[in-house]
Amino acid sequence: MTLEAIPVNSLSRHIEPLKDALAAAAVEVVGSGYYVLGPNVRAFETAFAAYCGVDHCISVANGTDALELSLRALGVRAQDRVAVIANAAMYGTSAVLACGAEPVFIDIVEGTATMDPALLEAALAAGDIKAVILTHLYGQLADVESISALCQTYNVGLLEDCAQAHGARNENGLAGSFGDIASFSFYPTKNLGALGDGGAVVTRRADLAERVRMLRQYGWTQKYTNGVAGGRNSRLDEIQASMLLLMLPHLDQWNQRRREVAERYAAGIRNPKIRTNPSAGQSYVAHLYVIRTEDRAALQQHLAELGVQTDVHYPVADHRQPCHQGHFNDVALPRTERDCTTVLTLPCFPELSDSEIDRVIDACNRF
Repeated sequence: MTLEAIPVNSLSRHIEPLKDALAAAAVEVVGSGYYVLGPNVRAFETAFAAYCGVDHCISVANGTDALELSLRALGVRAQDRVAVIANAAMYGTSAVLACGAEPVFIDIVEGTATMDPALLEAALAAGDIKAVILTHLYGQLADVESISALCQTYNVGLLEDCAQAHGARNENGLAGSFGDIASFSFYPTKNLGALGDGGAVVTRRADLAERVRMLRQYGWTQKYTNGVAGGRNSRLDEIQASMLLLMLPHLDQWNQRRREVAERYAAGIRNPKIRTNPSAGQSYVAHLYVIRTEDRAALQQHLAELGVQTDVHYPVADHRQPCHQGHFNDVALPRTERDCTTVLTLPCFPELSDSEIDRVIDACNRF
């Protein structure tokens, strides 16, 4: 008997228990007559701000808009320089470039794959950096307090990229509550995902919140008066807001199950060819479970033959993307570049069964 393949993620399994409630929410919106920036959007913004422990949430069309509008709210303009990691699929870098700014790539801490505070400090000391994008990659809270302190010392804006870290926390707060401003994505595969696209900006600062509210709607200072440069049409619709509002109370439970999957992998995979993910605890919400190996292609093929699907997050560093046409040839990021050749993502989602976890572990150990 051929066993069914184990997917990296399964949105159908994830949504199945909530399917009827989500359908009813959509029907209610259809009958309401409010479809954009209505009562569900306001209710979700209030609930998500409270969840993150901040004063303001401004929903937008997607996570990339959330990054760009956050940078613009911080005053990032053409020719400014923004510090960012290069191992997160160009999301932060794309937002920097959309502002006409220049990315300053900072290498990562080995293991967590998040920004190295010591290397950031060296870049800040060299001067001329306007803002920092701190990405909580794979669901692991970065060393946010060290980096926040550096940004305050050097008077540099701090934007937390929380697209993969909904609910990650330490004793001092949740992802999104440490910086000047933070961005979230609600793409369907995220820990809190919509049934379409969506994003949000959160902040404690009323001035930044008001600026993002204007930027998400053409830069209007009042209706049909475009008073703020860099605005666009970036609004979360009522149906997606209603669904996110329904799913938000389940987020912590889903995150806990993701951690359990990750903990079982870390305890069970005992293969000298595979380095397991060192992340653990409440600061890690296991958006992705990423291992490392020097024999990625062979391991990926081996796992596929045993019915275990995998993915690579991410194979090409930002500074090596072909769209730059050699602009960053002089940039060297040895840890980032090494990760790009060794990372491999195993199945990790809340509905993964114990027997499937055991199959993944066994397949890894048989390599």
